[in-house]
Amino acid sequence: MKEKIAQLISNNVEGIEMSDIIASIEIPPRPDMGDFAFPCFRLAKVLRKAPNMIAADIKEAIGDVDFIEKIDVAGAYLNFYIKKDVFVKTMIEAANTDDFGKSDIGEGQTICIDYSSPNVAKNFHVGHLRTTIIGNSLYKIYSKLGYNVVRINHLGDWGTQFGKLIVAYKAWGSKEAVEKDGISELMKLYVKFHEEADKNPELVDEARAWFNKMENGDEEALSIWQWFKDISLVEYKRTYNLLGMDFDYYLGESFYRDKCQAVVDKVKAAGLLKESEGAMIVDLSDYDMAPCIITKKDGSSIYATRDLAAIFYRKDTYHFSKCLYVTGQEQKLHFAQVFKVVELLGNEWAKDQLVHIPYGLVSLEGAKLSTRNGNIIYAEDILKDAIAKSLEIITEKSPNLPNKEDVAKKVGVGAVLFNDLYNQRIKDVSFSWDKVLNFDGETGPYVQYTHARCCSVVRLAESFDPSKPVNYSLITEQDAIELLKEINRFPSVIKDAADKYEPSVVARYAVDVAQAFNKFYNSTRINVDDVELKNARVMLTYLTKNTISEALNLLGIEAPEAM
Repeated sequence: MKEKIAQLISNNVEGIEMSDIIASIEIPPRPDMGDFAFPCFRLAKVLRKAPNMIAADIKEAIGDVDFIEKIDVAGAYLNFYIKKDVFVKTMIEAANTDDFGKSDIGEGQTICIDYSSPNVAKNFHVGHLRTTIIGNSLYKIYSKLGYNVVRINHLGDWGTQFGKLIVAYKAWGSKEAVEKDGISELMKLYVKFHEEADKNPELVDEARAWFNKMENGDEEALSIWQWFKDISLVEYKRTYNLLGMDFDYYLGESFYRDKCQAVVDKVKAAGLLKESEGAMIVDLSDYDMAPCIITKKDGSSIYATRDLAAIFYRKDTYHFSKCLYVTGQEQKLHFAQVFKVVELLGNEWAKDQLVHIPYGLVSLEGAKLSTRNGNIIYAEDILKDAIAKSLEIITEKSPNLPNKEDVAKKVGVGAVLFNDLYNQRIKDVSFSWDKVLNFDGETGPYVQYTHARCCSVVRLAESFDPSKPVNYSLITEQDAIELLKEINRFPSVIKDAADKYEPSVVARYAVDVAQAFNKFYNSTRINVDDVELKNARVMLTYLTKNTISEALNLLGIEAPEAM
């Protein structure tokens, strides 16, 4: 319907693209202000008229249209009132398809998404959940728009921290303890190293020496490193299984170590490489940035070198139209430096195709999470606790519910994910059990419960068949119309989320649909005796169910059919 209105405007206005018109059309805050509204402010410069005069001119130019009841001019706005039967028929037919929300915008284009990327030999803590679930949601959103999405887990499996861990293991660890407690023991050793290094700075030099051995292919150093990596991946994959997520490639920093010299050679050949206090750098002072270090004093690579190697490898291998990096906002400078170096090497595509997607911190009672200081909350523990707490609530509220454990897993994991994704990604997130597992308000369990309610209504309506047409003229209640408007926004919501790299757009939309349905549900009896009227109302419920389910799916969340 929005496209039809946009076409009417486009036919009668010059100087504005159809896509811009669609993006500008709004749903008014109150039903008495119309079904759709088009603001004319931006046309004032182009047409050299006052916006209210432009609105009046467009109204007159459009004239009478078969599907429009009336068009009002309200200041700079054109308010469109759609004939209810046409509105309902158009909305339902658009939403009642398997392709609702899908698009071919991205056809023939590849997007690489670099996300999750935990540091090997460190626990997968709740802070890692942000990058993991934001990246996973973006993967689903872009896939819905027709893009080929390559999911890359760029493991932090190379660097001086492994020299530190080897030193700690040799000084205070044992094979038996590591084999028994796995990554928890490695974490203890890592924290122990920093405690001891504060008292004995020479340990840092020893750690650098061990990493240099790794860089030079030392058999013992690489053997210990590979052992640490294998132990870590077992835990990470266990967490990913709980989340119901996977990756196309686990290509960590170590994958690019033999590709770093080619990067150094490129930078040198371009005349960008300079010596600074023994290290080799690219001077970025002309761009108000600190220098990008390419090699350290001892000649070993640094994460910037490996990120540069990864960019060129991905471009050559996947031919991406965009490569997205989902990391904390504290890495903003790092990626600005790396992307600028790629550009300075003669790659103009770096300006538009390399994108850093930052997010805020996760805290518990306001305390920043820190691996070094041991102030951490493990992701697996959070998820298991959420599942257990969900099971307690479900057992209390619905003791006879079959498959309670399966439902509790969907609700518990979904609650954690939704709590994060409902917030704009750049904002800090404070974790609170009371909020996360609340079945009321703007939460995951609330949206999931609304979906389960819809499923129950559809199950009870035995005569309903979604493949058969319904009598659209029977859907007249204002709450039903408002619900249809919300459902109809879904395709534009997906595109908006993709354009902004912002899954919260989808999460907030899911809440809006749930709230609109519950208002309709509480004001209107659905399973009435009149079969025609019942089927019409159940159709609306069925579309709500499907829309909520798909919106949750875009967030990486499952939608239980009963709770």
